[in-house]
Amino acid sequence: MPWWSWRPGSAAGSAQPDAGGEVAVQGAVRVGVPAQREPGRSGVPSDLSSAGSSGSSDPVMPVQLARVGKALDALDIRFLADGGGSLLAMWERHAVLFTLEGPDDEILVMRARPHATVPPDWADRAYRVVNEWNHTRRFCKAYVGDPTERGQLPIYAELQVPLAAGVHDTLLVELLDCGAAVATSFVDWLHDEGALL
Repeated sequence: MPWWSWRPGSAAGSAQPDAGGEVAVQGAVRVGVPAQREPGRSGVPSDLSSAGSSGSSDPVMPVQLARVGKALDALDIRFLADGGGSLLAMWERHAVLFTLEGPDDEILVMRARPHATVPPDWADRAYRVVNEWNHTRRFCKAYVGDPTERGQLPIYAELQVPLAAGVHDTLLVELLDCGAAVATSFVDWLHDEGALL
């Protein structure tokens, strides 16, 4: 399985529905099931095809790998193209894969992997540390990957954003900046506070 394969991480949260059917956070235990969204209450226009196109200097356009590359350039993030539809940026302690997935390449995926791995006898600790990140942090969700050929356990953090409706260049840059920044924070946390790597 390639190093960028995804496995769902654990999710944490606590919520209780209020009188309006919305979910409210209360205590440390989920005590209710979130209500289904009602189209009339979402605040999202039913026709998004013209959103941002009325004379906007930053129109909504389909997400494409070339646009992702231009946005990374705007952020001064150096990257390599692997020829298979992915861009790879390398830092001192980690790498981040930027790619598009989904049936129509409409999901922006940012998948970080620290260069360091975890020995198999630290598996329980790795799962606890990763779960702590998922429980206490936003954006990237982390998981322990399948053992490498050497039997070591890789650690990943991943952010996926569905962009089938398209995206402004400004928002695309913001999403990529967020993903890169959180990936660096995650890896630093694993080395320092998480004491895993």
